[in-house]
Amino acid sequence: MASEKLAKKDVIEKILAIEMEMFLSVPSASPSTCQQDPESFKLHRRAQFSPWSLPTLESYLRDLDNAKSAGINLMTQKYARMDNLIAPLKGNPLIDAITARYCAWQRAMKEKYPGIISRGRPLSSEEDSPFMTSFETYLRGELETYSDATLALLDKDIQDKLAHGVSMTEEVYECMVRQLGYSSLEDAEKNAS
Repeated sequence: MASEKLAKKDVIEKILAIEMEMFLSVPSASPSTCQQDPESFKLHRRAQFSPWSLPTLESYLRDLDNAKSAGINLMTQKYARMDNLIAPLKGNPLIDAITARYCAWQRAMKEKYPGIISRGRPLSSEEDSPFMTSFETYLRGELETYSDATLALLDKDIQDKLAHGVSMTEEVYECMVRQLGYSSLEDAEKNAS
């Protein structure tokens, strides 16, 4: 178990290195706040990947390596999709299923920890504006950059978590608040109020 944890941490750090390189080269009129604060970017992305299984992480790392070898910046594609600047990258039905599950988890998280979630993106694409992209639109744009293999493995992770009554969203936020120095989600929620 400890060796798998170490392997996951190692793969996540490799993912973060490639994503950071891609992210910092995303063309924009002015650098985003995340581009000016790489550590914040890494903190959020590290938390996002924390509940994924090792096979899913390894598959996504292959996606990044393959894109890099082909001269494709997956971060540029993700943000272009978020802003609807390019056509959908793929129509895999797992994108809708994964998006629906994560949105349901995000909604439950908002009800349970409103102080923590109030600092994030609005939930649904109906709330998109020129100034803020919703959680749903952001996620969908990101999922479109994943290979079909990664989408299938992520869906398997989701099904495994559902079978055990676990919310991957809670796991993401738990990882995030611990990186920020809180002892738990409850501790972070208390301090968010």
